[in-house]
Amino acid sequence: MTQSHASTAAGAARSQWIAFALMAAFLAIAPLAGVYPIFLMKVMCFALFACAFNLLIGFGGLLSFGHAMFLGTAGYASAHAAKAWGFTPELAILFATACAALLGLVTGLLAIRRQGIYFAMITLALAQMIYFFYLQAPFTGGEDGIQAVPRGRLLGLVSLDSAATMYPLVLAIFLGGFLLIWRVVHSPFGHVLKAIRENEARATSLGYDTDRYKLVAYILSATLAGLAGGTKALVFQLASLTDVYWTMSGEVVLMTLLGGLGTLFGPVVGAAIIVTMQNYLAQIGAWVTVVQGLIFVVCVMAFRRGVVGELAHWLKKPL
Repeated sequence: MTQSHASTAAGAARSQWIAFALMAAFLAIAPLAGVYPIFLMKVMCFALFACAFNLLIGFGGLLSFGHAMFLGTAGYASAHAAKAWGFTPELAILFATACAALLGLVTGLLAIRRQGIYFAMITLALAQMIYFFYLQAPFTGGEDGIQAVPRGRLLGLVSLDSAATMYPLVLAIFLGGFLLIWRVVHSPFGHVLKAIRENEARATSLGYDTDRYKLVAYILSATLAGLAGGTKALVFQLASLTDVYWTMSGEVVLMTLLGGLGTLFGPVVGAAIIVTMQNYLAQIGAWVTVVQGLIFVVCVMAFRRGVVGELAHWLKKPL
């Protein structure tokens, strides 16, 4: 690596660390400034979900139309473990994450055999199968879902019944998941993944087992999506069919594209925009989807690279 390339890489890393510090500081201070903690926790859960999805499509080039199955599966697993089995919150979230990882392994072995639109349609079909299973399964509560999920006591010591005690846990989970994705993207594995995204045939010719790399990326994305889903179920004390329905898979695509595909912070910004619109436009009822669509069209036309992508292009620094 030449000196100019080294200095460029160091500058990019420095700008990303500054952005991360600003994001972490804002999330830590926002509740003290009067921002509703439940709203912020919802943003963080969906931001982690979008970041997990972006790891697959933005850096691996794999478009999944069925990522809601991991969010929803983890939500049901976390809620059932906490309510029926009396798991502590940390064990419930870990169990939910493991369930999502296992589902990612099973579905990944089936879906990864195809590419492009065929891969996307297989993931959609699998997600719909999972949705109808949860609709009929007795432990999910059907259309009512699993309600009144107890948050429990963290490590058996700290009660998470109040938003003030739940918030630091959600913040730690989000920042930890984000840093893990950051590390993966900048690791040798991440560089190979990006090479596969750019030119899979060339990566294969260099001796890389591309299917294995894509499968690992798929499972990792599913695992982190499950981490978000398991946490979200405890935050809202509810696991429902909404999180496993195909529209949720569409929403995470929207979040990622709106924020900036293939950027680290783009999915976070995209999730914040979508959740904010849903929160403040809820009074207009079904028209919220129409407004969302119009805003998305405007953003796509004005910000072809997404909000963060355009900002990074303007600053000439990767974000």
